[in-house]
Amino acid sequence: MTCYEELKARGLIAQVTNEEEISKMINEGKAVFYIGFDPTADSLHVGHFMALCLMKRLQMAGNRPIAVIGGGTGMVGDPSGRSDMRTMMTPETIQHNCDCFKKQMERFIEFGEGKAQMVNNADWLMKLNYIELLRDVGACFSVNNMLRAECYKQRMEKGLSFLEFNYMIMQSYDFYYLFQNYGCNMQFGGDDQWSNMLGGTELIRRKLGKDAHAMTITLLLNSEGKKMGKTQKGAVWLDPNKTTPYEFYQYWRNIGDADVLKCLRMLTFLPLEQIDEMDKWEGAQLNTAKEILAFELTQLVHGTEEAKKAQEAAKALFVGGGDMSNVPSTQLTQDDLTDGAIGILDLMLKCSLVPSKKEARRLIEQGGVELDGEKVTDVNTPVTEMQLSGEGVMLKKGKKVFHRAVIA
Repeated sequence: MTCYEELKARGLIAQVTNEEEISKMINEGKAVFYIGFDPTADSLHVGHFMALCLMKRLQMAGNRPIAVIGGGTGMVGDPSGRSDMRTMMTPETIQHNCDCFKKQMERFIEFGEGKAQMVNNADWLMKLNYIELLRDVGACFSVNNMLRAECYKQRMEKGLSFLEFNYMIMQSYDFYYLFQNYGCNMQFGGDDQWSNMLGGTELIRRKLGKDAHAMTITLLLNSEGKKMGKTQKGAVWLDPNKTTPYEFYQYWRNIGDADVLKCLRMLTFLPLEQIDEMDKWEGAQLNTAKEILAFELTQLVHGTEEAKKAQEAAKALFVGGGDMSNVPSTQLTQDDLTDGAIGILDLMLKCSLVPSKKEARRLIEQGGVELDGEKVTDVNTPVTEMQLSGEGVMLKKGKKVFHRAVIA
């Protein structure tokens, strides 16, 4: 099976500009491709996971990745999939986020001479002269065509700022610049970026009379059609300080039965033959498939040691007999106590189990909170220093969220 055939078999490819040419380039290791990452946070998240895995697969097949960090486009903000305008960021914040991204990407792709490159589009976009850009690039774009693009259509009702309207031109210019200066012949991105990517191939054709190619990656959606990678606490981050390896493991362990085989194909590097065998699995076997998925992805992001710890913690909580030391925990100090105790609402908030005491109260009133195996019925329940000493107390939220609280 060729590299391109495997990408199709795994369900990774959504749209391509020229399948025959693209498959030939990928299979022969001649693709110099870029994927853009706008630095809107100080960590990549599960939404970026598909792109990182694709970069890794293609690099393994001899192709050369370029990770483009959007230091310039991040100053504008992508309207795709948005109902409102993004918050503007300072150059210092953008640079910090770019630095964080590279550290995380190095777990997936190999940077170096003749290998993967990381570039920041601020290096060329911030130097552009507005009048020159209007004359040389703006003349190549049809406003009518731009307004038909899905990323703009969904914003027209609430109002699309002129700032955001320029995003397609900026991203297209990226491809044009990379084509000329880095030999980049292909752009990959999420399926919601199709219009922006076509803008780049068209700009190269009109300005240089040459062909460049684009391929979109299937968006990671669950069986309900919603983007994966969100929890009640927000995004599932790749930074262990924002989403712990255990929380990351548990996210994948708890996905729906209908999604597990799709995620195994799209995100793991297990042989397709092995995954195809799992197609026959039913009932309890699907839980085994979820455990395999959770371990493989946690290992990919956080390393084998952390994946094993997360697996042991899950085993200790849900099966029994595992290592309880790896269960997520929060260490309290004397400053957190009042008269030798802390209220259950404050404790849940301190452990980041809820965003507010109002939410903690609601959960308790609905019977969704346990303390050391006993259901909490009183929102004023105190947890004493004695209870928190030693191994501490185990909080349980709902059916699957466990957290230990212990005093220093």
